Amino acid sequence: MNKFFRALIAAWGAKKLGGGCLSTIVIFIIIYTLLGKCDNTSRAAAPVHNVKTVAVSR
Repeated sequence: MNKFFRALIAAWGAKKLGGGCLSTIVIFIIIYTLLGKCDNTSRAAAPVHNVKTVAVSR
């Protein structure tokens, strides 16, 4: 997700959910972090290569 849109969504959510100044900042950081975890371009999922094994008999 684009960092700009991630910040906009986090700011909107923090404004709706936050009560005071400190809680709004904390909620913004939490939402921003969670939106970063939902990124589709995660490098954790490595492609799985099929390995063919060949049995040699004599």
